[in-house]
Amino acid sequence: MAATRKLMSVRRDWRERDVRVVLAALIIAVATVATIALFAGQLQRTLVTSASSFLAADRQLEAENGREVPQAWLQEASDRSLETARMVEFSTMVYGADKFQLVSVKAVSDSYPLRGQVEIQQGADAPRQMLSSGPAPGEVWVNPRLLRLLELGVGDSLDVGNRSLTISGLLVREPDGGFRMSALAPRVMMHTSDVSSTEVIQEGSRVEYVYLFAGEEAALDSYYSWLQPQLEPSHEWEGVRDGETFSESLQRAERFLLLGGSLAVMLAAVAVAVASRQYALSQRDTVALLKTLGVNSSGIGRLYLRRLALWGIVGAIGGLLFALPLFWLLSSVLGQVLEQSVDYHLDPDALVPALLTALVSLFAFAYPPIRRLKNVPAMRVLRSQPGESGREAIPDLMIAIVAIFGLVWLYAGEVSLVLALLGGLALLLGTLALLGWVMVTTLRKISGGGNAWRLALVGLYRHRRASLSQIAVFAMTLMLAATLILVRTSLLSDWQAQLPEDAPNHFLINIAPDAVDQVEEFWAERGQPLRNLYPMVRGRLTELNGQPVKEAVTKEESVGALNRELNLTWMQDLPEDNEIVSGEWFKPGDQRGVSIEAELAGKLGVEVGDKLGFTIGSDKVTEPVTSVRTVQWDSMKPNFYMAFPPGGGLENMPATWITAFYLPEDQKSALNEFSRQFPTVSLLEIDHIIDRIQQIVRQVTQAIEAILALILAAALVVMAAVVSATMQERQREGALLRTLGGRQSLLVRSTMLEFAFLGFFAGVLGVVAAEAAVWALQFRMFEGQFQWHWQVILPIPLISALVLALFGRWQLKPVLSVSPMLLLRRLE
Repeated sequence: MAATRKLMSVRRDWRERDVRVVLAALIIAVATVATIALFAGQLQRTLVTSASSFLAADRQLEAENGREVPQAWLQEASDRSLETARMVEFSTMVYGADKFQLVSVKAVSDSYPLRGQVEIQQGADAPRQMLSSGPAPGEVWVNPRLLRLLELGVGDSLDVGNRSLTISGLLVREPDGGFRMSALAPRVMMHTSDVSSTEVIQEGSRVEYVYLFAGEEAALDSYYSWLQPQLEPSHEWEGVRDGETFSESLQRAERFLLLGGSLAVMLAAVAVAVASRQYALSQRDTVALLKTLGVNSSGIGRLYLRRLALWGIVGAIGGLLFALPLFWLLSSVLGQVLEQSVDYHLDPDALVPALLTALVSLFAFAYPPIRRLKNVPAMRVLRSQPGESGREAIPDLMIAIVAIFGLVWLYAGEVSLVLALLGGLALLLGTLALLGWVMVTTLRKISGGGNAWRLALVGLYRHRRASLSQIAVFAMTLMLAATLILVRTSLLSDWQAQLPEDAPNHFLINIAPDAVDQVEEFWAERGQPLRNLYPMVRGRLTELNGQPVKEAVTKEESVGALNRELNLTWMQDLPEDNEIVSGEWFKPGDQRGVSIEAELAGKLGVEVGDKLGFTIGSDKVTEPVTSVRTVQWDSMKPNFYMAFPPGGGLENMPATWITAFYLPEDQKSALNEFSRQFPTVSLLEIDHIIDRIQQIVRQVTQAIEAILALILAAALVVMAAVVSATMQERQREGALLRTLGGRQSLLVRSTMLEFAFLGFFAGVLGVVAAEAAVWALQFRMFEGQFQWHWQVILPIPLISALVLALFGRWQLKPVLSVSPMLLLRRLE
């Protein structure tokens, strides 16, 4: 028993290099996954908080029926520790300097905004100020264009109904200034306490009450669960994820963070797998000695299970001790990069994937070889004939695959992500098997010699099993890292394409048919030709296949498009950012049919061939669905749920026209001239929306870069672990070569070339598998178009070859600095 305890003592284990490698891999794995999980969660909260400024709150409740909500609703929110604010929005005529102008008024309470800030100026040439409150009672902030239209200045009076208010600032930007029809007129912001004295709002007035809520996500969800049964059809509860302006980009960013965390789990599992399997195989002699000392197989199993559990606990604790300070450091850097304060939040649930990854990988890879060794006679083990065949190792491979992808599934919860990565891995392993056959067939014909190239190729053949194993791990590592790089490149390209520098920042709405040519001529003379003008008809979708649409659609589906008039249009050509997903676009001469937006079609259960009925004024129009198409709502261009062919169902219907165009800041003065020449055309400025979205996209880009850097660091750690696992054998060969008279320069060149070959082959396999995974991810998770990424594919194999050549040189350091005899004694 004393001998057994000595063999299995912690102190003896700690002296073994393989144990230290396992512990280092465990610590790095836990630290990497925990840091990325914590950091990704912090990024997600920060991005959502930043995006919430689009609503000036975390949630909005809109009452479009012209009545305020019961006070008990607001009291309930306060009881649940939620912050609240109130807005009143309406349109009215204002008077100043003997001129009248239609404006859109927003009256705000003292606590507005709950998220974001209001940007104002004290004068046209004054510096801009960021404020966390609205105007004081008795004051108004107005859009700069209104001052030019009324020829007023800051400090003058503006009459709103029966109340005269002082203009105390220019309203440059409001955090929730989204794309609303009420924003067509110049904005005026006032205090809610002044609304009643204006006497503008009367019985039957068109007015919208908006209530803002902010607080913890759990409290908001709980409040909505309480509120939902009391909401009427005219009430709309909205969060930042519900809007079409930014929700898709935010979802893509969150999916990327999910992908980054999932790849971190896989990389950590690979690192622990390589180190723990090397440890398990090194225990062959220890298992044999334990058997000769009378320890039975079940006793050996219990001893190693306890030992692995101990290393797992030590590695997990060590990893967390590294992860927490690193998370704090990265969060601090995040605040500086995004130029905003970051609220630190340590989510214990984010640590679970890290701990499970380390422990599951440790037992899934280290214990199976030991389990087989304990059943092999001691004499065969001592003769280095453990009886392990390739067939017996197949269960280990199956356990490994199930363990790794089970961890990814547990972490991500996305079946498509798991299947995409599994498909890429299957392609990689299949190609690797083919490469192994080619390697054995080709390299067996090469004989050794004094040439570094020959020695490198002979070394690959001599270590063919180890080389193929290393190529497999390197290729998997590069596949995961390359997948993240390629998805990141695609995401950023998509965002930049959706919002280029010259994205439309102005809309012209309600253009009369007889004024279309004059409007086009006006902007063409000023060097801003209008690219696309669309007719627009207001109508309601009322029937689906002859039934009232609200009866045909399941009650569980809440479809806002059924509760309001839709903008209908006709067009000959499919917009360049629309894509047909089923059916066919209108052919020249077609006069029947309608094309419906894909998401709305999915909610309504509409397919090609169904008949849709529309009510337009007193007229009814029924057309078959001829195509379903996707629409880029965040492109800042005119988009429509329904499109008809020219001369089709909308012919002879009263229509106005709409267009969007880009106008540089230095040509803004043309807007006043346009408003005077075309007073009936509504002008909507959306510069602030464009700026805000571009700011969020920049923040997301910086977040993606941070996650990518962490993943690449983890990939380097995995590669170092794999090289380290075979270091002892290669150092022994290097010492023998030196003993036999081999020159140091020959040894260095041949080893670096051997590892460069490994790196190049692994790089080629990795990028091919990554492209396969990205192909699946682009369609399933990110809804994008796949394309080959040659600018990334070509450099990766070369970089991989260089990095592994340097790792090979690092392996030789002891061989070159210590005498061969001393090194051989150390390695025994």
